[in-house]
Amino acid sequence: MSATDPISISIGNRDDVVVLAVAGEVDLVTIPALEDAIGGVIGDNPAGLVIDLTAVEFLASAGLRLLAATHEEVSKSAPFAVVARGPATRRPIQLTGLDEAFPLYQTLEEALSDVRDGKLKR
Repeated sequence: MSATDPISISIGNRDDVVVLAVAGEVDLVTIPALEDAIGGVIGDNPAGLVIDLTAVEFLASAGLRLLAATHEEVSKSAPFAVVARGPATRRPIQLTGLDEAFPLYQTLEEALSDVRDGKLKR
């Protein structure tokens, strides 16, 4: 991530669960890159998907809409969860009520455990 690239996205696999980790800012400028990354992951029909927003410093409404759309698409065929613990991410998700739509976790390990075990919290 640099001044010219305000977002960093990494994709990994932990015990058959895809982890998409995002760092930086999620806004109108960066959302196309995140949409592309999520679209690629969804196209591979993952056994589960966790989006880790731990390192996100700003989450705009475009990011919230993308999380909602991703949940709607992925949850048809696989478990989906989001990791958000900082005020820049957790607060907007809670204020918009999205934490009622998809499971929201404080840590990646907790999210992975529940996704693998099929025990997603609400």
